[in-house]
Amino acid sequence: MKILIVKLSALGDVVHALPVLRYIKQVDPEAHIDWLVEDSFAAILNEHPMLHRVVCVNTRAWRKLSFVAMLREFWTFVQGLRQQRYDYVFDLQGNSKSGMFALASSAEKKYGFSLAQVREWPNVLATTHKVQLGAEEQHVARRALAVVRAALPDGGEVPLSGPLPVNTELKGQVETKLKKFGLEHRKIIVLHYGTTWQTKLWSLSFWQQLAAKLKQCSDTGLVLTWGNDAELKAVKEIQRSTRGQAVIWPRVPLPELVALLARADLVVGCDTGPVHIAAAVETPTVSMYRATDALRNGPEGNRHIRLQAPMPCVKCLRKRCEYDAQCSTSIRVADVLDAVREIIPCNMDGYGDSIEVDDGSLGIVEE
Repeated sequence: MKILIVKLSALGDVVHALPVLRYIKQVDPEAHIDWLVEDSFAAILNEHPMLHRVVCVNTRAWRKLSFVAMLREFWTFVQGLRQQRYDYVFDLQGNSKSGMFALASSAEKKYGFSLAQVREWPNVLATTHKVQLGAEEQHVARRALAVVRAALPDGGEVPLSGPLPVNTELKGQVETKLKKFGLEHRKIIVLHYGTTWQTKLWSLSFWQQLAAKLKQCSDTGLVLTWGNDAELKAVKEIQRSTRGQAVIWPRVPLPELVALLARADLVVGCDTGPVHIAAAVETPTVSMYRATDALRNGPEGNRHIRLQAPMPCVKCLRKRCEYDAQCSTSIRVADVLDAVREIIPCNMDGYGDSIEVDDGSLGIVEE
């Protein structure tokens, strides 16, 4: 059985779809599974033992070409895709771009979302089987599994995160760096400030308060990760709040970031790729959600705590908002600290069962 998974982007969305690999292999251990993904996110899938091939595409580069040159590149790519003669194509993206590639494949059976669930309506023109989701299938991983299960109904239940292998050599490199920073014998808490949307960010001043409090845990080490210059500027401000005790991890290739997150004892962040990677490598998480839905996107299980902003307009999916500043401070520092301490108990000077933090809170966080 030859299968093509179409999940092009973004990093967190690709990671969310990983459970379908375990499900397919459960149904047919000999299945050849290819995954079509944007080149910039391919590193998360390379060398995955459940994949036969990672098919990379760079649509951003195509858009920079002339119209004729773009058509030529697309047609060459499609010819290679059609030669594979897939038995099934699973479009787990649900937009026009993913539909274009699903339609271009030679598979007779193309499964995707129904009109009510696709991100862009033209996608339904590309699939032969439109899967209607039930009320219990709203988590993003369950959505992907529902599409695959519609075609291959004989599998059982699988975890809603992972599997994601960790390179052994890169594990050693992470340990070497931790030793260099004097953190090799400490519990590691990774704080990841950044996200792709402004409306997903937690207040920078709140991150500073959180880090300043966590540095009081004598047996833990704080590691700050970042992905671009704006995030680096922010994590430097967070590091200052710890008087230099938090470590700013160097920007590393994605596979090494995976190794770091696998080594961590806890990852704290918003709705962002590194949080979902952490869940995929079985590292506990504390995550905050504003414009997106914690119950839909957040890691599930008792090793993961999801905090939803208490704003009345929460889960708006807006990338820009006039209430951004107010919303970014609506999840209390105290609640995030409580969540961290629930996963990693630690004694903090002046930290009892509850703390007083001047965080401008607007309400109680609801998980």
